[in-house]
Amino acid sequence: MSIFIDETTTVAVQGATGKEGSYWMQHMKDMGTKVVFGVTPGKEGQNVGGVPIYHSVQRGMKNAPAELSMLFVPPRFTKDAVFEALDAGIKKIVTIAEGIPLHEAIQIRKAALSCGAMVIGGNTSGIISPGKGMAGCIPFWIERVYKRGNIGVMTRSGSLTNEVTAEVVKGGFGVSTLIGVGGDTTPGTRFVELLPMYEADPDTKAVVIIGELGGCMEEEVAEAMEAKIFTKPLVAFIGGRTAPEGKRMGHAGAIVSGGKGTVKGKVAAIEKAGGLTAAKPSEVGKLLQQVCSR
Repeated sequence: MSIFIDETTTVAVQGATGKEGSYWMQHMKDMGTKVVFGVTPGKEGQNVGGVPIYHSVQRGMKNAPAELSMLFVPPRFTKDAVFEALDAGIKKIVTIAEGIPLHEAIQIRKAALSCGAMVIGGNTSGIISPGKGMAGCIPFWIERVYKRGNIGVMTRSGSLTNEVTAEVVKGGFGVSTLIGVGGDTTPGTRFVELLPMYEADPDTKAVVIIGELGGCMEEEVAEAMEAKIFTKPLVAFIGGRTAPEGKRMGHAGAIVSGGKGTVKGKVAAIEKAGGLTAAKPSEVGKLLQQVCSR
């Protein structure tokens, strides 16, 4: 069992005929992802790597219903593409677009919540259950990073994800499902909203979160642990420890405000809740060995 995507999940790809969409759709298929149709307005009737293309999600759903839609769509078109997938009844959506206008990101999140759906992203490389399914642009063929196992990974970072996950594998573990929530100020889904899924997954024995300075998603995780919403072992690495205090840096989500969002505060909250924190990526595997042997 995995969360969000596995070998049985049927997937639609919006933006399937573009350079990025067609390239990564083929890699998704190569890993075993069950891609059932693609969407590009005006290009219905085409076939890309064995995947039929339709004008709209609705037209594709009539022929091969999809449970998840993967969006390779520019940021200025992302809101319309997400709304189209929601209107077609799709409850799982992943979008990699970086630079979605803030007001539209808020509208996307509000619409998804009202439909009982989840949008992962934007500004993410996607999600992967190694050996089962992938939605996004994740180099699954790097075995030292994406090995199948029982550690869930949630990440805000793009650059740190491969480095930290490689340490999970080096520690003798593998990944059940990795979800990149994205680095924008208003992600479609927050860490704390994914925790119950990892909690319920029998194949996930522990969770690693890759956080960053700014925002309060890591503090929300600590609160969920305190409330016993999440009870499995948790290890966190928070990037930005060496950031000069008061200096603006990083991407849209790296904002400290109202006394929250500092790396020091995040570390303190997670440790108070019973989690372990790594001072550097190389410690993650050792900390997992420690918590999983209890």
